[in-house]
Amino acid sequence: MPTRRRALFVIAVLFAAALLSLAGALLAGSYPIAPAEVWARLAGNGSGTGGDIVLGLRLPRALAAFACGALLALAGALMQVLLRNPLADPYVLGVSGGAAVGALSAMLFSLPLIFVHGGAFAGALAAMLTVFGLARGDGSWTQSRLLLTGVIVAAGCGAGVALILSLAPEQKLHSMLFWLMGDLSHAGSPWPALAVAAIGLALVMPIARDLNLLSRGDLVASTLGVKVRSLRAAVYALGSLLTAVAVTTTGSVGFIGLVVPHLVRLAIGNDQRVLLPAATLAGGALLVVADTLARTAIAPQQLPVGVLTALLGVPVFLYLLSRQPKGGRE
Repeated sequence: MPTRRRALFVIAVLFAAALLSLAGALLAGSYPIAPAEVWARLAGNGSGTGGDIVLGLRLPRALAAFACGALLALAGALMQVLLRNPLADPYVLGVSGGAAVGALSAMLFSLPLIFVHGGAFAGALAAMLTVFGLARGDGSWTQSRLLLTGVIVAAGCGAGVALILSLAPEQKLHSMLFWLMGDLSHAGSPWPALAVAAIGLALVMPIARDLNLLSRGDLVASTLGVKVRSLRAAVYALGSLLTAVAVTTTGSVGFIGLVVPHLVRLAIGNDQRVLLPAATLAGGALLVVADTLARTAIAPQQLPVGVLTALLGVPVFLYLLSRQPKGGRE
């Protein structure tokens, strides 16, 4: 378990990395802007085209990327505690699939962007309630039952996505596929997602000790006074809602919730009091860097940010999977 000094050092380093990633996002782009001009515009003293680009385009997009990366990483850390599996992912329980069905349905009928976001959130919420309701059954749901139910619901949502794509006219397929791969170019105001990320972290920090006990098993946690059933329900609901907000804002961005918590865990240990804020900062910084590369790598064309996170996540996932003990859980 990390010492207090080491924990503070890790949090400080990740906070600095987050600030550097945001600064890089403001400076990078096909239109060159000097650092002094960026700083002057942020301070409210600058003007002109460069300042408008910074405040109107780059800053909101960078903040949206940070918020969604933080949401996915925090949700991933919670899901890994809930399922007691370091390779669990916030999308594994069907939340992303439900959001995809809702968003693509709105796109299919050419509804305004607000209905696309609303459809994504409604679909994610419906998938969450479906999985939770089916997995509870007689009230004695387990990690394996929750995981199996989530996989089945995700498969059904995948079939729904395939049906919508097969029915969609050709001129709409491009935007649909970009949304499915994650796209921040049409992200709205970042402040709701940032607020949800901050509130989510504030809600889980008081129960971080209970999450430490839950990660050691239900029997240990209940013996030491943890209300396991209510804690599970709270963790699942919060993790799903965090994922729903992230998916609503950016579309389906994979592997952030899988890779970031596990890498942070390898670096600083499994103390949730440190892991949760560290993963939140690391996830936000990583998605900002990925989005900056996505919009500058082949500028003026833009790549879906989910493509870059997948290119990073797939080899890391395979590496982590190869490190799993054959005879039990890591």
